[in-house]
Amino acid sequence: MNKDKMRAEYRRADLGKGMRGKYFKRYSKGTNLVLLDDKVAEAFPTTEAVNEALLSLLALTEKTARITGRSSGRPAKQHTA
Repeated sequence: MNKDKMRAEYRRADLGKGMRGKYFKRYSKGTNLVLLDDKVAEAFPTTEAVNEALLSLLALTEKTARITGRSSGRPAKQHTA
């Protein structure tokens, strides 16, 4: 199907009058859209599920960084006197 053509079941008259930039301000204020892998989307089917999982992971990494004192994953530099 050509991306520039509407499907046969849609009629332009049914869509009403469009408004250019209607949601521009809302989306420019920080909306982030990402494309999830099919397996991820199946495991986390809602916005809330995705956010809860990612926030939990973030909290875990912050907690782990405080415990180890290092968050970069690189070994500490050796200091010589």
